[in-house]
Amino acid sequence: AYDFRITGNDAEDAELRFVTCQSLWSQIKAQTEQIQEDLNKQLLDNLLSFLSRSHSEFQEKTTEWTCRMKFREIPTAALVLGVNVTDHDLTFRGLSDVLQDNITPYIALLEAKDCPAIKNLMQKLMGQLMNCDIDVDLLEDEDGVQVSQSRVRCSMSSLVSWYESVTKKTDSETPSKKRNSSSRRWQSPPVVVIFKDMESFTTKVLQDFIVISSQHIHELPLVLIFGIATSPMIIHRLLPHSVSSLLCIELFQSLSCKEHLSTIIDKLLLTSQFPFKLGEKVLQVLINIFLYHDFSVQNFIKGFQLCIVEHFYSQPLSVLCCQPVDIKKRVCALSHHQCENIRRLPSFRRYVEKQESGKQIELLTNDSFLKEETEKLLDDLHVYHENYISILRCLHVFTSSLPKYPLGKQIRELHCACLENRVWETEEYESSLQLARMLNKTDLVTMLQQCVEILMSSSGKQFDKTVEKLKEFLTQFQSLEAEASQERDASVSSQKELQKKTDLYHLQKTLLELKESRKSKKLTKFEMLRFEVVDYIDSLVRKYLLPADDRPLHEIVYFNAAAVLRGHLNAAPRTALHTALNNPHWYLKNQALKCDGGSISNKAPDICIVYKLHLECGRLINLVDWLEAFSTVVMAAEEPNADAASSDQVDDIIHARFIRAVSELELLGFIKPSKQKTDHVARLTWGGC
Repeated sequence: AYDFRITGNDAEDAELRFVTCQSLWSQIKAQTEQIQEDLNKQLLDNLLSFLSRSHSEFQEKTTEWTCRMKFREIPTAALVLGVNVTDHDLTFRGLSDVLQDNITPYIALLEAKDCPAIKNLMQKLMGQLMNCDIDVDLLEDEDGVQVSQSRVRCSMSSLVSWYESVTKKTDSETPSKKRNSSSRRWQSPPVVVIFKDMESFTTKVLQDFIVISSQHIHELPLVLIFGIATSPMIIHRLLPHSVSSLLCIELFQSLSCKEHLSTIIDKLLLTSQFPFKLGEKVLQVLINIFLYHDFSVQNFIKGFQLCIVEHFYSQPLSVLCCQPVDIKKRVCALSHHQCENIRRLPSFRRYVEKQESGKQIELLTNDSFLKEETEKLLDDLHVYHENYISILRCLHVFTSSLPKYPLGKQIRELHCACLENRVWETEEYESSLQLARMLNKTDLVTMLQQCVEILMSSSGKQFDKTVEKLKEFLTQFQSLEAEASQERDASVSSQKELQKKTDLYHLQKTLLELKESRKSKKLTKFEMLRFEVVDYIDSLVRKYLLPADDRPLHEIVYFNAAAVLRGHLNAAPRTALHTALNNPHWYLKNQALKCDGGSISNKAPDICIVYKLHLECGRLINLVDWLEAFSTVVMAAEEPNADAASSDQVDDIIHARFIRAVSELELLGFIKPSKQKTDHVARLTWGGC
């Protein structure tokens, strides 16, 4: 939890930082949801088409549906979503919403943990379907008394009867003109059952449900959707042929999680739309967690959100991490303390050292001059981002077409390489240039055309001359093609003339000239032009793809605390548990719990007292001695009571508290009962954290 009610000098503009953080995250969240909606659109459209076909066949009682009824086949969509299970919920929620808006209101989402047996599955199925029903009066008896769903007999026959009553009542109450506009949806809409995690369902439950459902397919337009994380072959592994033959299966494949992540990075990070940026190490931490832990795009987005909150919480100057139109207003409102914070930034110090002595004095002493310079530097930083992104995309056009991908195939890999250091000083970049100098004319022309499109659509204002130069290269390639055809004609004619020469002297002279020209191996015009194109792209890279760390004031918009992020995302449960039990003040922020050295406060929770006492013991702990030590600590601040009855009552309470604390410690795995001595427990953890 982050408390933006910061005290001290850093409390300046804390509320504005909080509002800016909220506004930025709301924009990024909206953009992320739109991206995910666009990525899933094709998949959802295909599913809608499949369900519409199944639905229409039932409505019209076509020959295909009659044949399917005869063989008792259930329309089934096998939806392969990949191993990123944590992202499946979002996909299923989107699918459910789309189906309710376009196809049917009767949708049930089932999870394996809720359906250990066929009885539980039917209860869950009927419960969700009846809740989906718009008319609650359908569950009322003749006297108008509402009937509880728990009293409804959970069977497929009951479900068929309920469906027939619902559709008949809906048809009778729907106006004629409304029925004409949406009859395909409301006249016997299909019942869609989604198995969110098919691999986790037991074989018997799936078999029983499919067999029972196939016997009622002529009465109930049932459609199944299997959410699959591994492979479609899991259907045939879980179901025998006698059961899988009852399903009419159509396969649907979602976008791979790696392509999904690449799109998210491309739209969120490689854009000048948002002022907040991730440093190379932070981005690498998030990507590594994605690639080596869970493949979850949702967790990547949560990590990105954590970076935003941490940056605005820990960086006092993050108030300047805003859109360019707001920079001037916020810079003018800076206080003297915030100006001092700017002067302390390492990147600003390096910038000051490069200036002449007079300007150095002004920057270090004059707040007004500093604010003007800060505004200029922040504007330059925004222009740098616009130019950086455009040239990065142009470089990616070249590197992604090379055979060995020295700088990586994905643009995120190239982006990390450029953020880490000067990319043109790396061996991978040199290898890429060497490979680029061997590209054929067709590939080069295609790449140049793509670069022209990228730079023309860019918001950067410095690429007019660059676009003209690239177009000039394209024109030269076209002229080379015309010259090449002429040279081919000339070579053919020269060979004909050579054949005509019968004089031995002239023939030998001509052959020697041809031999000398082959030895010299001069570069052709195409090769010279190809070298010129590659060198020009190299000059653009050296000019615009400087690492962000070289830019003054980059700390204001870049989050580089990779260690902090790793501490949040890579959980260390034992360390956190030890800190909570050994020093509860760290989490509870209660001054009464603060203690010096190895002392034990009697105000601490019982489990903390028991834990600190157990650290002083050896391999075996005597429960009686442990209880006496616990009682001594708890009773330290209390006055002795002369009343024996009340004293016994207090002892019983302390005894009960001790037993509960020891049980909690055993549950956490710090101790276990000992078989050697019945009145002892064995300690299980050793060493520091």
